[in-house]
This record gives sequence, C-alpha cells and structure tokens, in this order.
Amino acid sequence: MPSMSNAFVKFSNVQKTYDGEALVVKNLNLEIARGEFLTMLGPSGSGKTTTLMMLAGFEAPTHGSIFLEDRSIDRMPPHKRDIGMVFQNYALFPHMTVAENLAFPLKVRKLGRAEAETRIKRALDTVRLGAYGTRRPAQLSGGQQQRVALARALVFDPTLVLMDEPLGALDKQLREQMQLEIKHIHEDLGITVVYVTHDQGEALTMSDRIAVFNDGIIQQLAAPAELYERPQSAFVAQFIGENNRLRGTVVTMNGATCQAEIPGAGIVHALAINVEAAGRPTLLSLRPERVMLNPVPGTLPNIFSGRVSELIYLGDHVRARVSVCGHDDFIVKLPNSEGVARVEPGAAITVGWKAEDCRALDAS
Repeated sequence: MPSMSNAFVKFSNVQKTYDGEALVVKNLNLEIARGEFLTMLGPSGSGKTTTLMMLAGFEAPTHGSIFLEDRSIDRMPPHKRDIGMVFQNYALFPHMTVAENLAFPLKVRKLGRAEAETRIKRALDTVRLGAYGTRRPAQLSGGQQQRVALARALVFDPTLVLMDEPLGALDKQLREQMQLEIKHIHEDLGITVVYVTHDQGEALTMSDRIAVFNDGIIQQLAAPAELYERPQSAFVAQFIGENNRLRGTVVTMNGATCQAEIPGAGIVHALAINVEAAGRPTLLSLRPERVMLNPVPGTLPNIFSGRVSELIYLGDHVRARVSVCGHDDFIVKLPNSEGVARVEPGAAITVGWKAEDCRALDAS
C-alpha cells in the first residue's frame, strides 16, 4: 500500500444533510492513497453513495471539505475535477457508436482528432472491445455495455475513477467475471478507484481496503482479510460474511480474553474485542467454517452438545443447521471433501471451536 502521509483524496470533517436536520453523512474523516482501490460498502441509506456523489461534485458537503491532491474541490464543478465515472445503468448515448461514446469526453476536453483516436483504441483494447467501435449500445450485451462505460471513464486518463454499483445489473456469473476484470485493469493502470457497493462478496474480491458504512458513519476501515477475520463490531461481523451470534453476559475478563455465560448453555471462552466489563451483555461472533464437528473431547475450550436439524447441499460444502446453545439456527459449514465426517438430520453431535475464533463484541 502507498504511504498515507500525503493522501490523494481526503475528506475532512465532512457532513451532509438534505433537510437541515438528519445527517446522511456524519463527520466523515477519510484518506485515500494514490493508486488505491477503496470500496465503500454498506446497506441502503448508509451514506456511501452520498459520499461518492460529494467526491464527484454532484452533491456539496453541508460542512467540512474534500481535497484532491491537497487542493480543496468543494467549489470545483464536476467536469473540472478530472474524475471518471461509471454508473450501474451505464449511461451510454444510445444514438452514438461505441467509439463516439468514448470520443465525447475527449471533445469536451478539446483533444485533437489523432490523439483522440489513439486514446479510444487504447481504452477499447484495455477492456477487450477493440473490434466493437462501430457498434451501438443496443447491439451489445450487458457485460459489453459495462465495458464500454468503463472504457469511457478511462479514455481521458483520469487520475481518479468512481464507480457506483457498476455491476448491479449483471447476472451472477458475468458479475464475478467483471469483478476480476476491473481489478486487473486497476492493477495494470495504477489508477485510484473509489467503488460503491452493497455486495460484501464484491468488496472482498476487489478492494485494497473497505470502508464499512452504517448510519452515515464508517464503522470499520481495513483490508478485506482484516475485516472478515477481525471485525470490531457486531454490525461489521454480521455484514461481512456469515456468522453465528450467541448472546450472553460477560462473566470474567482476563486481558485479551473473556468468559461469557450463554443462557441454558454454559460458559464460552472468547476474545474480548468490544466488551465493556464483567456483568455486561455481549454478542459472540463465530464464523460457521471455524466450527468443528464432533471434536475430540478435551481438545478445545468450547465444546457443546447439539442435534442436526437440517443439511443443505451446496456443492463445495454442506451447510448443517444445528440446535445448540439454545439456538436452532446455528450453522456449521462442512467442506465437501473425502474424509469429512457425514451426519444425518436428527443425529446427536458435538460442536467445538477455539477461543481465538470467537469474538466477544458489543451487544447491539
């Protein structure tokens, strides 16, 4: 990662309200490095798209400032910010050919014809559509149209590209293919990308860092593996990936670890990540793939008896829904590989996990 000492993009105490009362974005402070792929992830209404629109210049901050290369861009109109934009609906001109769509931002910048043709060819080759310059958008598939929209955002060599849910209209297989293509284009060109999505799988696949938004606030900002493996709040743990949640009360705390009592189940050993003190409620977060089925007694600090309620075959793994610790929807992921123990619905089992795989978080 580039050094963050001289941020390429900087939000300084930025707030946004539309009605003068409710803040859609609350006191945002965020720095983005040159060449970084940063994703803003969160549910609808969390403030991520508003943040992107303020950076693009389509919305103005109510309070605070936004800087691009140490220059305030608060009063700079969108067309002078030298920012490429890619939207979910492609926003292509239907009456223009692919090449004409790419030529439009170059005409606005008054580039000569020869230079424009060179850039158009280079941009189309980058997205593997070199032979499609004479076609119109209606003659292209959804994936091809999205590539054209991406090429148009790149054709004038912007230093920053913003993408607002660009793959939301594509089917699953094509969306996954485009995720990798965008990631590789970013790596090859070294451009700075700010990407907005509500799809956590998409964010994990593509990003250098992810800013998880909720209620107008960044809940956690970290690399994908850090977010998944070490969520700092119950919201982030639930929003990134899947996890089992056990509600209990902190009984004892011992440095980085704690013990929590689960009603009707007993004591669970966990990492004390975001807990107040002994006697306070907590939510324990545990990834389904970290749960072991029928572990050898005494080998793990957390072992509990349960019963298999349902098995769901998903190809590469089997999801076992288990009744355990007073919960009927406890999930265990069993890899579909030779040597993995087989169970049947109704079977009595034990499940276990390491203390370091269980995170004691806030009780929200």
